[in-house]
Amino acid sequence: MAVAGIQWQMTGASSPLMDITFPINIANAPHRRGYYFAQQYSFVGVPSVGYTGLQPRYDSGPGMSVIRAVFSSFINGTTTKDDDYCSPGADGGPGVSCAVVFDGTYGHTYNLEVRNTPGTTTWNGTAIDTDTGRRIHIGSYTLPTTAGGIEHTQSGFIEDFISGEACKDMPYFSVVFGVPSTEMVGVVGSLGDASEGGDCAGKDNFETHRVPDGGVEISAGFSEAVKMRLQHEGYFTTGNCM
Repeated sequence: MAVAGIQWQMTGASSPLMDITFPINIANAPHRRGYYFAQQYSFVGVPSVGYTGLQPRYDSGPGMSVIRAVFSSFINGTTTKDDDYCSPGADGGPGVSCAVVFDGTYGHTYNLEVRNTPGTTTWNGTAIDTDTGRRIHIGSYTLPTTAGGIEHTQSGFIEDFISGEACKDMPYFSVVFGVPSTEMVGVVGSLGDASEGGDCAGKDNFETHRVPDGGVEISAGFSEAVKMRLQHEGYFTTGNCM
């Protein structure tokens, strides 16, 4: 179930992008499976899109927080040799899905980097902890030979992918989508305003506002719903561990 959407744009590019980075901060997301905070991107010359983003997970123990990073292609003909991180198919359709579960700190911002291997149609996904500089490999895949670089605009989303809950029982979250960037000289990223969607639109305590660096904070859900689930879902409140 889509909870919210947000547009992004890169201005000043004279050619398709060969790298793009999406900052995401999930400091105020519940440590539970169910939410996906993602940005999607399109490639020149091929239909469909790729995704990258973060998914909260249950803590692995007291003070041991866990995050899942995702990097996917929904493009028919995508292949991968990165078997430790990736597998064929995406959401039951064509493409490739890559993911890694790592010991992460929710209070840190992670840069989700999508980068081309020069001279190929292979793309690499990395999560970069902006506090520590730690680089976490998510996966790599190769697009069909007709694929070019990344187009200059697309959209991101927040998804409640297990859903099934009444809107009043949606656990509270707050996420900040940072302004995307690229190493291409003279190109500047920007974000549009977020909009809510899905079956709970108007019933899920949705709020959004700008943060000082141009990013957009989005929140929804109810804190009481999180508290009700702590003892059942392994959510520990004693801090984070790297």
